[in-house]
Amino acid sequence: MVTPADILKQYWGYTQFRPPQEEIIQTVLQGRDALAILPTGAGKSVCFQVPGMLKEGLCLVVTPLIALMQDQVAQLRQKGIPAIAIHAGLSRAEIDLLLDNCVYGPVKFLYVSPERTQTELFRERFQRMKVNLMAIDEAHCISQWGHEFRPAYRLLAEVKDRQPGVPLLAVTASATPTVKMDIITSLQLREPVVFQRSFARENLSLVVREAENKEKKLLEILRKVPGSAIVYVRSRKATVEWSRKLQQQGISVTYYHGGMSHTDRAAQQEQWISNRARVMVATNAFGMGINKADVRVVVHLDLPENPESYYQEAGRAGRDGKRAYAAVVYHAADAADLRTKTEHALPTVEQLRAVYQALANYLQLAEGAGQGVSFGVKMEDFCQQFGLPLAPTLAAIKKLEEEGLLEVSDQFYQPTRVHILVDKKRLYEFQVAQARFDPIIKALLRLYGGELLTGFVPIQEDQIARATQLSGAEVREYLRQLHHMQVLAYEPASDVPRLTFLTPRQDASRLTIDRKKLEARAALLKQKAEAMIAYATQPRCRMQQLQEYFGEADTHPCHRCDVCVANRKKTDDHLHREYQQQVLHILATRSVTVDELETEVNPKEKELFGEVVRDLIEAGLLTYDAYWVLHIRK
Repeated sequence: MVTPADILKQYWGYTQFRPPQEEIIQTVLQGRDALAILPTGAGKSVCFQVPGMLKEGLCLVVTPLIALMQDQVAQLRQKGIPAIAIHAGLSRAEIDLLLDNCVYGPVKFLYVSPERTQTELFRERFQRMKVNLMAIDEAHCISQWGHEFRPAYRLLAEVKDRQPGVPLLAVTASATPTVKMDIITSLQLREPVVFQRSFARENLSLVVREAENKEKKLLEILRKVPGSAIVYVRSRKATVEWSRKLQQQGISVTYYHGGMSHTDRAAQQEQWISNRARVMVATNAFGMGINKADVRVVVHLDLPENPESYYQEAGRAGRDGKRAYAAVVYHAADAADLRTKTEHALPTVEQLRAVYQALANYLQLAEGAGQGVSFGVKMEDFCQQFGLPLAPTLAAIKKLEEEGLLEVSDQFYQPTRVHILVDKKRLYEFQVAQARFDPIIKALLRLYGGELLTGFVPIQEDQIARATQLSGAEVREYLRQLHHMQVLAYEPASDVPRLTFLTPRQDASRLTIDRKKLEARAALLKQKAEAMIAYATQPRCRMQQLQEYFGEADTHPCHRCDVCVANRKKTDDHLHREYQQQVLHILATRSVTVDELETEVNPKEKELFGEVVRDLIEAGLLTYDAYWVLHIRK
């Protein structure tokens, strides 16, 4: 009999589960509902992928991020596991075919955005699928008290009712007690087993460094902590500026933001993942689904909007279980900046109506039209055309999404897809009758095979151009003509966010918006911003503050954060001097890495020892060379 451990070894290459993965898997295999609140990097996806493989039928995975679902589907396919994704970037014809494959084919995992589950097309097919498990990823999005509320999540209980005997597993990395109860209630979980690991990360040291000169402080951090790093900044422009500053200091660096093309984003990301660039400077668009376990330090140069975002982003350090650091570089003006940013993210009803009307004009939608139709929208172009400021407009669109009027996808890359609509006989007859299209059709079949006749297949126009000795523009024109003639379906590549009207386009002046709910969300966002400011400014154990924010009781100081280490310095001054003397004595005779130094000293208080080494570097007594070997500065 095949066991969960067998599946884990066969497909993921691991010989044992991390706690509490196996317990979660056994719970859903027994047919019980469960809620798992596990920190970033704890392996939440394994908790539904392993039982999904063990049981007959398919596992439905609901997740809000298209880029993340594409990444997970690609990883499953690389393992030989049939998986597909359905989201706003696909045409109705593509969705129709994919859902048919889920009903009649060998699909094991169906990834879908929450809004897609509300369509009649999905619900009719879903009832006919053999579903073995429903997994709700990023489950905190179901709660209006959470930080990424998505109204469609609150309707998932209706989807579950269509397969009432199927167990449901909800997973998230962060949930306050209120959000946890909201998840259980809204999903109508039946006597769920709740798994919740402590939010404390034993290998992660949380640090806040106050600095008048952020560039100097960032350089100090990067020079004290060897290894791969992420530096988070607030704006796209800042990613480029900070990347240039670090490059001028001789640090290998790249940058990432949502406004870059797919090709550029992929190239920059690969540089960093392969360690050809040590530092990634990025907006918070970066990080979801990134599988890099050896990040040693995450630095925030601006205060995040809320503790949930910070905990998730900081948690990208040290996923390999080794010691890592998460630092906020803080200036006194940052608190006022965050309060101002939060105010700008709170549009009035009048602003919401104005942005809604502008979107309708931009997309040329008549009243009563557009329900369920997705559009690619370049937000910068939209704002420029209507003279709208970018940040407040994005905040308004987010609020329209929270009102259930729109769905806005994250930016993701969707390659060109083609599906031949006629059978082989009719295709041959067409090639004979329309000889000018024959080279294109032959090239398609030679390069991409018979799968084109059964479903949509990703293609590259440039590859076809080389095979036919045509230009890329000529290939695209031929494909458009074949699409118009209904010989094939041609969906060109897209690399912009998708916007979908979830209801028929309404008269903006009569748009129904719940003012009380808007005010409640505004108060909540302000409360979360104040919690983030308190985290940075209160002289209390950083990890303890986060644990209390997420509702953990009976917490204890972590002994690793900057506050705990500073307190230890005051009480253990003798030990501090002793470590200092040992370090200087060893390095006077030979140069070693910091790991070799720690092994030789074998300190009882490792965090205090690490702080001693960093203090000596900051004082100019020690220095690293290009290979991260410590030397006494001559």
